[in-house]
Amino acid sequence: MEAKVRDFFMSGFIADAHCDTLLDLAQNKRRFMEKSSTGHLDFPRMEEGRVALQFFAAFIGSEYKPERALKRTLQLIDVFYKEVLANDKEIVLGTSYRQIKRAIQKKQQKVALLTIEGGEALAGDLHVLHVLYRLGVRGIGLTWNERNDIADGVWESTSGGGLTNFGRRVVREMNKLGMIVDLAHIAEKGFWDTMQVSEKPVMVSHANCRKVHDHPRNLSDEQIKALADAGGVIGLTLAPDFIGKERDLDSFLAHVDHVAGLVGTKCIAIGSDYDGIEETPAGLEDVTKMPNLVIALFKRGYTLEEVKNIMGQNLLDYLAKIL
Repeated sequence: MEAKVRDFFMSGFIADAHCDTLLDLAQNKRRFMEKSSTGHLDFPRMEEGRVALQFFAAFIGSEYKPERALKRTLQLIDVFYKEVLANDKEIVLGTSYRQIKRAIQKKQQKVALLTIEGGEALAGDLHVLHVLYRLGVRGIGLTWNERNDIADGVWESTSGGGLTNFGRRVVREMNKLGMIVDLAHIAEKGFWDTMQVSEKPVMVSHANCRKVHDHPRNLSDEQIKALADAGGVIGLTLAPDFIGKERDLDSFLAHVDHVAGLVGTKCIAIGSDYDGIEETPAGLEDVTKMPNLVIALFKRGYTLEEVKNIMGQNLLDYLAKIL
């Protein structure tokens, strides 16, 4: 096992498609460049956990919607630049595939990719989308759980609402700009509408499998197959509510096994949801424990190539198609 793990860290890397760390930083609960005993993720712990690429979501809470959503987005982007990118010798903003790949290969800097969780940030205006792109945003979750002017979230799934006309324009414009379309919280009708409208693969940054654990935020087998067939990825998440009754590492790995058995391992990524969840599976208490997941996958029988893909390479390959 030691040899396998050593081989992994010689030729592979860890990437995480979703965290909510910006929320803690915005509330001055801690500093990003200082190791903390609270929360799940900061730079020293990223280094300890061997994470090379981290997506940082600017989450727009319900209390800011809709009138103050854009203002809140800009506040969180400012926090991102002040805290996460305060030392650009250690961590850099990821804006293009070549730049991200080069930084990962050199192993001299961590890469931070800026995303937004909640399309309310656009304020119903494509000009805002363009400005956010220029500010470094490279991915947007079209909805959180509620309805917005793009589509319905999963809490509104009973209405049967999918992408609005504005939502369709947003998806097409994001395709043109080279931005990640994230369907993590969208209602199922909106998922299928987006799959039809988008000319580029989409991703689901943090969700699990409904077949393993029946939860509205988890994906059906049909959704997983469509995502994989289109070249997209699913970031399997450590959020206990989405894992199952046991909420442990083995239960999380059951979701990995299910996707692998359904469509193979090339569409699997990790979307931890660190700092967006109150509990974690034992053994994955914070980002320093990410190597435990590498070990667990090897123990599960996955090959070196498969573990490299799941833990980071699939996410990087996906970015090659988008950015």
